[in-house]
Amino acid sequence: MNPVPEDSLLGEYRLKQLLDENTLCRTWLAEQVSVSRSVLLDELLDETRRDLFLANVRAKASVDHPLIGSVYEAVAEPGLCFYAHELLPGMTLEERKNGSPPFVPARLTHVLRRVADANLQHEILGHATSLCGLDAIHLDEHGVIRLKNLAIAGARTPEMSIRDIVHLGTSLPALVAEREPGATRLLTLCSWMRGEALDAPIDWSQIRDFCEQIEQQLAEPLPTMAPTRTLVNSDRKKLTYLFLLLASAFALVMTAILAVHLRPSKPLAPPRANLPDAVPITEGSYPTPDGTMENLRAFQISANETTVGQYAEFLETLTVLAKDHRERTFDHEHQPTEKISHVPEDWSALLAAAKACGRWKEQSVTVDSPVVGVDWWDAAAFAEWKQARLPTQEEWFAAMGKDLPVPTSLVAGKFAPVTSNTSDRTPNGLLGMAGSVCEWTRRPAANPANPLGERFWVIIGGSYLKPGSNALSREWTPNRTLRRPDLGFRVVFDAK
Repeated sequence: MNPVPEDSLLGEYRLKQLLDENTLCRTWLAEQVSVSRSVLLDELLDETRRDLFLANVRAKASVDHPLIGSVYEAVAEPGLCFYAHELLPGMTLEERKNGSPPFVPARLTHVLRRVADANLQHEILGHATSLCGLDAIHLDEHGVIRLKNLAIAGARTPEMSIRDIVHLGTSLPALVAEREPGATRLLTLCSWMRGEALDAPIDWSQIRDFCEQIEQQLAEPLPTMAPTRTLVNSDRKKLTYLFLLLASAFALVMTAILAVHLRPSKPLAPPRANLPDAVPITEGSYPTPDGTMENLRAFQISANETTVGQYAEFLETLTVLAKDHRERTFDHEHQPTEKISHVPEDWSALLAAAKACGRWKEQSVTVDSPVVGVDWWDAAAFAEWKQARLPTQEEWFAAMGKDLPVPTSLVAGKFAPVTSNTSDRTPNGLLGMAGSVCEWTRRPAANPANPLGERFWVIIGGSYLKPGSNALSREWTPNRTLRRPDLGFRVVFDAK
């Protein structure tokens, strides 16, 4: 767009060209002077939206994937707020669509597979993202594929993946060279992405698998032909038979792919409950467990204790990260080096019983039962993965007591799954505060029975293993590695 004078600087970045401008920010082509590197730089224009701008920057900076553009630096000072990020090489697919020949299907299939890989990473780590369109996918002359960093503040929802899949299924056919080998297969996949002829939406994992199948089929060499000579009737018959054989094989492959997708999937055992939304707690002054008052900022707290199913998803994420030796991504900064696993105590037995709606330690369990056998470090790592944190005992108590004048009036529940019929429920919708399992909190505190004594880690709430315990129950432990079959946790989110 508009070049700028050579001496225009923003921090250590020399501004070269204004590329885009909207009500929130300007995007510049710039040079990082200290390392002579070309970058993109987004400069905040609307100071009233600084918090949103910086929240989005933090979300982008948390993304670590070789296919996705990196954030280099963010600067937030009075009157100055911007971030520098990677200038991706090559042209976008949107630019290719408007001025270049269509893609050979094998190449575009490879691009789509890599796009699926990147979006699966967003799904696994729960990154909210803006729309993934053709303008977000870059391809250089060497075939290197990179994606714009689309992470934004907030929690990821399933609708984000569906939105992107349908959009790309609609946009990609314009880039396909229709008379080249593989075109029919790729266009069929695009139609599935748009939801055509399917009862349920296709997901990124299935798209990746289909792309791999198509790539493998297109990579298989065709049978070599004999030297050219005059064809007699028998030769013509042989070639006709070969053609029919190849055509039949192609039809069988496509039928198999379609059958794999359309065959009924195995039902989940047991079905997952619709877990309640986090409960918002407004800023204000609240009673504490020790009888004082404390001013708290607004926050949101999980309505239920973290479940077996939720924790299993966290462990699946760590398994994926372990392939790149990044399984400690979410560990607390002070976690002991000798602690190398976040697998709960007796996890195999608990998970197997939960999936089968069976019994564990004489208790009926499902995947929606509270996860137990976790220590403080496990709970803190899960919270970090969810972009949340553990509640302080003051936050936990304030949320529990909201609109509940007599906390002891809560009827303590058993160790039970989260359901719409859970009886241990506060007026504002919090479940399991008086019973089910007791819970880890964020930081140590003094026991009021010994106010001058050492500060220990606080466990709060009632436990199914301790008759008579309730929402006012507390314990203090010096040991953050403590694990018990009645000890779980819930998380809180800072207010947006």
